[in-house]
Amino acid sequence: MQKETVYKASRSGGKGGQNVNKVSSKVELLFSINNSALFTDEEKELLNEKLQTRFNKDGLVQVICDEERSQYLNKEKALERLASLLTKSLHKPKIRKTIKVSKAAKTARLEKKRLNAVKKESRKRKFEE
Repeated sequence: MQKETVYKASRSGGKGGQNVNKVSSKVELLFSINNSALFTDEEKELLNEKLQTRFNKDGLVQVICDEERSQYLNKEKALERLASLLTKSLHKPKIRKTIKVSKAAKTARLEKKRLNAVKKESRKRKFEE
C-alpha cells in the first residue's frame, strides 16, 4: 500500500513553538482506489461508494495528519488511518434473517403468562362476601 500512496508535506500549526514556521511536519496522504492493485473490481466499487465524501477533486482518498511534531510520525499515523478507513469500508454487515417462533416456544410463553395471571388474580381481595 505504501508504494501506491503519495505524500505531501506542508507547514502545520499547533505545538512546536518557533520550529513550526521552519519545518514541514503536516502530512497529506493521497491514495487512488481505482489505480490500486490491492483490490478487486467489486471491492473498488464498494470503496468508491462508501468513501465518496473522502475524495478530493482528482478522485483520490485524502487523509491529513498534523498531530505530531515529526513528519515521520505523521506519515505513520496517516497510513494507519487510511488502513483502518479502508478496512471499515470493506466490512459487510451480517444479513439478519427473520425466523418464525416455534409452536412449543409460543405455547410455553402463553402458559407462563396464564400462570402469572392466575397468581396475581389470587392475590386480589374479594369484597363480594
